[in-house]
Amino acid sequence: MRAVEDHARGRLISDDGPVARGVPVALRYDPGFSPATVRFVLPGGVEWSFPRALLEDGLREPAHRGDIAVWPCGRVQTVVEFHGRDGVAVVQFDSTALTRFLEHTYAAGASSLTTR
Repeated sequence: MRAVEDHARGRLISDDGPVARGVPVALRYDPGFSPATVRFVLPGGVEWSFPRALLEDGLREPAHRGDIAVWPCGRVQTVVEFHGRDGVAVVQFDSTALTRFLEHTYAAGASSLTTR
């Protein structure tokens, strides 16, 4: 089992204006640390950990657990919404980047996408 770190470009959507700005996001998975958890690291080192199953489910239909929601946005994008003490961060991703990351996490561990 090996750790995975992918990088994706997300579009941070804020109340500050109508235009979303692009931000780099590190997508991390470490089966030795927690085989059921993925981590997203936003600019400034803000890190969110949540169940890998939530990300997988949210690619197909709206899913929510605790402070994090994931849902498809059109045919090719996925939104991840993080609720924290300092407010809400909404980040839109190309779904292919998140799907690729999930595939890498399952390849790194003992499971596969089809066994869930």
